Amino acid sequence: MRIIAGDWRGRVLRAPSWDGLRPTSDRLRETLIDILGPSIRGARVLDGYAGTGAIGIEALSRGAAWVCFVDRDPRAVSLIEANLSSLTVDRRYAIIRADVTTAADACGDAPYDVAVFDPPYDAHAAAVALEAAVPLRGDRLRVVIEHAKRYAPPTRHAGFALARTVRAGDSALSFYERG
Repeated sequence: MRIIAGDWRGRVLRAPSWDGLRPTSDRLRETLIDILGPSIRGARVLDGYAGTGAIGIEALSRGAAWVCFVDRDPRAVSLIEANLSSLTVDRRYAIIRADVTTAADACGDAPYDVAVFDPPYDAHAAAVALEAAVPLRGDRLRVVIEHAKRYAPPTRHAGFALARTVRAGDSALSFYERG
């Protein structure tokens, strides 16, 4: 896994050494950040189900003001810490070991611009992630959920409306806005 662009372009990130963690592919991560485009610069980002931290690190590399990494697995938290320690990043982040359903409480009450969730692929993963995003503050909050393309994302759920879905391989990214 490599950082696709930004200040740390080309830097290698550590991958998990255990089964059960499916890092977002470089291609899909590039698609995600390209769609978010310049709006990522100066943004406050939540990386839910952070795993390796690659999505949040990519956001930091492209100028995000602050990223909150949330994962409940202590191995993932250690992996995120290791990946961040290999970079020259100031403290523009927090790493929280918690269930993503408590992410809003864990990361504080400052408003967010983007929340990205990469839950384990199952039929209800998108709905659970949207429910976790409900308490997040932010007038222009955009929620992105990575999911298996075989599972259709809800068009409306928990106060969020589907704006678009992009498919790549077996995965998809669904973009939501409040409404």
